[in-house]
Amino acid sequence: SLFTHISTILSWFELSKITMPIVFNEPLSFLQRMTEYMEHTYLINRACSLSDPMQRMQTVAAFAVSAVASQWDRTGKPFNPLLGETYELIREEQGFRLISEQVSHHPPVSAFHAESLGGDFVFHGSIYPKLKFWGKSVEAEPKGTITLELLKHNEAYTWSNPYCCVHNIIMGKLWIEQRGKVEIVNYRTGDKCVLNFKPCGMFGKELHKVEGYIQDKSKKKHCIIYGKWTECLWSVDPQVYEAHKKLEKKGDKTLKNVRKSLHDMPEVQETVSVIPGSTLLWRIDSRPPQSAMMYNFTNFAMSLNELDPGMEAVLAPTDSRFRPDIRAMENGNMNEASTEKERLEEKQRAARKERAKNDEEWSTRWFKLGTNTHTGSQDWLYTGGYFSRNYQNLPEIY
Repeated sequence: SLFTHISTILSWFELSKITMPIVFNEPLSFLQRMTEYMEHTYLINRACSLSDPMQRMQTVAAFAVSAVASQWDRTGKPFNPLLGETYELIREEQGFRLISEQVSHHPPVSAFHAESLGGDFVFHGSIYPKLKFWGKSVEAEPKGTITLELLKHNEAYTWSNPYCCVHNIIMGKLWIEQRGKVEIVNYRTGDKCVLNFKPCGMFGKELHKVEGYIQDKSKKKHCIIYGKWTECLWSVDPQVYEAHKKLEKKGDKTLKNVRKSLHDMPEVQETVSVIPGSTLLWRIDSRPPQSAMMYNFTNFAMSLNELDPGMEAVLAPTDSRFRPDIRAMENGNMNEASTEKERLEEKQRAARKERAKNDEEWSTRWFKLGTNTHTGSQDWLYTGGYFSRNYQNLPEIY
């Protein structure tokens, strides 16, 4: 109905004075949603193991695209983190640990820092999702820079995520589009990867498409990258790509037979037509069979709110897993979730008023505002110490 769609619009704004209906949420905090960048950590590990900088850049580009893949069909809005909320994730088998903190409420800024358990990489950044409303759609611009450091290669790469647009918020089926230009820079070599997340276009021909190239510091193109952020990413030699485009224009019949001759035929019927001689950089994992009933979560997303036995004694009391509203929603208790969400937001407002009355500044616990040494811009940097497990004087936010 029109009413629910208009409420959806409002829910995106989550105005500080109004508590929005919980039906538009998914049972994760934005800090947990941000952690989904780590789903394809194997790509960072692969980049660390490669000796050729161009191959490393291809793999980092695949990682940057894979990091937004979990947003496909995820139209539920994650819960806004409370100021001071934290989320940690340790994955021994993938070889990393991550800590994130909500460092600002107005504007909402979430900072994260992940590091390899073997000392191979550091991956960090802060995201401030800026919302714009365009009548039938809402666009989120994920302001903020992401930095990946490959320590053995003494390399740092930075980029910003594409714009994310949710369509049909007035009527029809909600659908998601990523669009805009993403530039990945390698500060040591001067290599650069430019990726275009294409807008859908008139007949949906360009939907989900990503196309781009990698060039060295003298602007020579070394490879073309193409695919879909919802499916897979390939790389191919620029001359092969140009020749293929010419053939395509001629409408050459031989193209029809190209797919059959490829050794690497995917199981799933993909809609990306693969150019002969291409190398596969990344392919999405299929979602669990019951995903559509569960907010279109991936296997990775489904695991993020798990509280394993023994974790409660170890986690910081500010961890998202302890949020009663998200927990209630995950358990299917919508009324309790709604009441709890309202209570937490009210508690946060009261605490803010109290600080204002006493002229107190909020102080962040695990991150501080500093300068990103690679970009020279302001950035939220991890100050360390979280995993020492000393959680005295943490704010009582729940």
